[in-house]
Amino acid sequence: MSPLSFMHAVWQDEPRRQIVLIVVSAIALLLGFFDITVSGIDLSWVAILLCGTPIVIEAAIGLITRFDVKADLLVSLALIASVIIGEYFAAGEVAVIMQLGALLEEMTVAKARKGIERLASLAPETARVISSGTERIIPASEVKKGETIRVNPGETVPVDGEILSGSTSVDESVLTGEPIPVDKAAGDHVMSGSINRFGVFELRADAVGESSTIARMAKLVESADASRAKIVRLADRWATWIVASALSMAFITWLATGEEIRAVTILVVFCPCALVLATPTAVMAAIGCATKRGVLVREGDALERLAEIDRAAFDKTGTLTTGEPTLCGVKSLSSAYTESDILRLAAIAEKPSSHPLGRAIIRGLKDAERAQLPNPNDFKMESGSGVSARIEGRAVAVGRLSWLKRIGAVGIEEAQSAAAVFEAEGATTVFIALDGTVAGFMALSDAMRPGIANVMRNLEKQNVSPMLMTGDHKEAAEHVAKEAGIDERFVDAGCMPEDKLRRLESLERATIRTAMVGDGINDAPALKRAWVGIAMGGIGSDFAVNAADIVLVRDDIRVIPWLVRLSRRMMRMIRFNITLAMGINFLAIILAALGLMGPVLGALVHNAGSVIVILNSARLLRTPAEEDQKS
Repeated sequence: MSPLSFMHAVWQDEPRRQIVLIVVSAIALLLGFFDITVSGIDLSWVAILLCGTPIVIEAAIGLITRFDVKADLLVSLALIASVIIGEYFAAGEVAVIMQLGALLEEMTVAKARKGIERLASLAPETARVISSGTERIIPASEVKKGETIRVNPGETVPVDGEILSGSTSVDESVLTGEPIPVDKAAGDHVMSGSINRFGVFELRADAVGESSTIARMAKLVESADASRAKIVRLADRWATWIVASALSMAFITWLATGEEIRAVTILVVFCPCALVLATPTAVMAAIGCATKRGVLVREGDALERLAEIDRAAFDKTGTLTTGEPTLCGVKSLSSAYTESDILRLAAIAEKPSSHPLGRAIIRGLKDAERAQLPNPNDFKMESGSGVSARIEGRAVAVGRLSWLKRIGAVGIEEAQSAAAVFEAEGATTVFIALDGTVAGFMALSDAMRPGIANVMRNLEKQNVSPMLMTGDHKEAAEHVAKEAGIDERFVDAGCMPEDKLRRLESLERATIRTAMVGDGINDAPALKRAWVGIAMGGIGSDFAVNAADIVLVRDDIRVIPWLVRLSRRMMRMIRFNITLAMGINFLAIILAALGLMGPVLGALVHNAGSVIVILNSARLLRTPAEEDQKS
């Protein structure tokens, strides 16, 4: 790249352009301090023109068009007054410091945050409409209520509806967050956005267009952010008071002493440079510290909001759990077969299958056994129900208990009773019939992440109550909550995205500020609506990541208690910085009013507060982990 092309690229990039202007201004200001001139012109003018002019123009436009009294107005008055009395260095110094503060603040705000408009792409563009036995493909948006839709294996369901014929397993993880496909048959309801994994089925369109599940979710995500409070700069929040006070004190001092330089000095030292830097420097340091721990802070004020939370709501699947079914138990119901026999025969039968539960059963074997699994004979798969095969002379069927009953297997009631214990703890059960008799079953569950209980204890130590919001059924939710150490009072089961959103809204109305921790597309609306949204970045969907304020890049929720502690330490630091900045400013004002401090010295003294603020904020970079990530 040529130097000219490089300069053009830099100039087109707003942050880079600001950095270049500040650096050039600072160098010129330093040369001006040592009375170095060019053709007799004070080099402090470079800083005044490059950094000061934009401030003055913006303040003037805001004042004229909107009567917007901001801190920039006071800065502009100080700049102009300093120039009028010939204190060019003081004017340039204030301009550089203020532009640096503005740049630091902009860097803390995630302006490049992507929207989730891609959510709409989850719904297929076309649908297979069946009319008079003929199939025709039309745009999904043109499907009418009551029409019959055919969905082939691997296709995404285009509309909500009831299955008229066929059976299958559908992947609803995009909507519910649950990783295990749900078996569906005639009479069952399917939602748009879910994926048909196996069989062909036909459905009656009940909810189409904007009424469909996937369309409603897109709307939720788009609208959820509307009422969330945004943190504004303290300097701007107090701008009217600061400007009025500065002008009043400067005017009174001028009237009392008749010395313009004292009045100008008051304007200079009253400029909220340190106040402007107090928040963004601490936030930047905290963000830098979080980044080292694998935490991406997407919103500039996210940590400020995190420090205020009263409750932390966790999704279950993929957040508290790994999101992958794992074999947790094997039960033999026949004295003729051991648990090892049951598991081995089921694994052989499932070997040709690609069903997640079948894969989990195979993974339950030891490595040596898994490597030596033979292929079954006469393998057949009934979508949404199970598989059958002939293995070592036996007729083997593995699948749902209702399916085994339908094909004539005996021992159903005994099997159902034995499996109830596992199902009460949230496990999914898969049964095996050998030569027409139910001989046992496998229990599968979503394994807990390590150190979860410790996470909850550390949050409670910080007066943050953990809660569970999941789309899973009540028994599974309560079992996970008990294992994680979450109070049963704070368990919400069977939550669809709309339910999570309503729950967060009710908590906010009760002034309970809640952080939402989730990983899937189904969590995106809640992540946007929550006081703070925290997404799992590794396994989490792009939509969840884009909707969140904070992203856990390594999917390690053990960092959350530390993150809360960091955010609260940051807020203590900000309050200290503000107190220090205001204290230095008021001391300088008194000295200026007494004539003990001129504009140049005043600018140096009050901007020393800015240096102290920056150095103090840098201490946040060394926030220790302590015990938060210990299992």
